Amino acid sequence: MFGLIGKMRANAGQRDALLGLLLGSTKQMPGCLSYIVAKDTADADVIWVTEVWDNAESHKASLSLPAVQAAIATARPLIAGFESQVMTEPVGGVGITSL
Repeated sequence: MFGLIGKMRANAGQRDALLGLLLGSTKQMPGCLSYIVAKDTADADVIWVTEVWDNAESHKASLSLPAVQAAIATARPLIAGFESQVMTEPVGGVGITSL
């Protein structure tokens, strides 16, 4: 499995709009086992995204999907920046079957 955990900063006051775009563009992503979008409880402009994929290639391929490309283009003006991203190797847990 392949995982990513990222911290994204929305432009001031744009977090809810950005959350809507992130959640609306993630319905059909082959190989995606989990895609969790969360609000930071301490910072009103920060979003955390936690992803689990069957493999890194599926994640890379998802970036070419028309719905994902459209969401990226629409979201770009709402994003102030990406503060951190870590790659992980998920091994299982609630909702994820160990491989």
